[in-house]
Amino acid sequence: MRLPRRVHGLAVAALAVTLVLGACSGSDDEDSSPAADPTSTPTATVTPEPSAAPDAEPQPDAEPDPVEQLPPVRDRLSLPALMREPVRAGRLRETAVELSNEAYTRSRVVYRSGSGPDAVDVSGVLLRPRGRGPFPGIVLNHGYIEPSVYEPGQGLAREQDYLARAGFAVLHTDYRGHASSDPPVGPFDRETRLGYTRDAAGAVRALEREPYVDADRMAMLGRSMGGGVTLNALVAHPGLVEAAVVYASVSSDYLENLRWFTEPNRPEALTGIYERLGTPERDPRAYRDLSARSYFDRITEPVLLHHGTVDETCPPRWARATQRLLDRAGVPARTQWWEGEGHTFYAAWEQSMEQTVRFLRRQLRRA
Repeated sequence: MRLPRRVHGLAVAALAVTLVLGACSGSDDEDSSPAADPTSTPTATVTPEPSAAPDAEPQPDAEPDPVEQLPPVRDRLSLPALMREPVRAGRLRETAVELSNEAYTRSRVVYRSGSGPDAVDVSGVLLRPRGRGPFPGIVLNHGYIEPSVYEPGQGLAREQDYLARAGFAVLHTDYRGHASSDPPVGPFDRETRLGYTRDAAGAVRALEREPYVDADRMAMLGRSMGGGVTLNALVAHPGLVEAAVVYASVSSDYLENLRWFTEPNRPEALTGIYERLGTPERDPRAYRDLSARSYFDRITEPVLLHHGTVDETCPPRWARATQRLLDRAGVPARTQWWEGEGHTFYAAWEQSMEQTVRFLRRQLRRA
């Protein structure tokens, strides 16, 4: 059974005391966003690159941490509630082969995410490198794309190809409500990202069951909204993967994202959230319980974060606040700043991916 590398003792009960929220206002991968933070940031890493310790033998259906070690659940719509859910997923089922080249085969797949009445079928694309393996596995979590126009495997096509050619078995999850996936289970799966987090964690379980994948060398990569999904998965399920990479992430403060994206673009959804959770002024704790930064001290994996200095969609101040709070929580993480790059990454994209692959190979070799 894969266990967190950092032992959670009695001190983990202090998780109920949350980290101080950053003084910024919100982020995601929407088409219309407020202007970026005008201040520039240096092209330097923030903290030294971390090392990783070995994990124990993985188990397909890992149970959550003991209840006494978890922060209290004040609402079912919260990360503490998600922490108590075991990560369960079915085997990958291939539905069509889309491409076969000299480096890999790309197929459309479906897997079962969750169990019982809340389980859903989630579609995605799987890239299997040529050869016998076993290959390290990586799950990709895409940024925000309007679900009604989303196409299978959309959002991280460059990363899929690059990582498969580098020898990774790649599973790009579409999330529930996207492409051929089942609809969300509840009305708040989309705005809270909790449903997407369940699907990303389930994708790891599904991929590591493949006979050509090394279940002891698993990673996760998320971009923009998918960066937030990745951070959620790391705090909800320590030890699920051995390393994580985050590109141009949304804020680790849920309320910032809500005000930055949902309020101007989906005001009716904002009203629904306020009716369900109460307003932030009346019940600020509910919004902290949906913020990954509140539980950064649960993260046990090394994390590499990439961010452009002129990102107008996800302002650099969010990345600075996230790194500061990761440092405060003792997480082995560093932020690589890319001078002059916006949200999408153009000129520096290949260089950033070279760094990503070096980071992943180094960390997964230690796993």
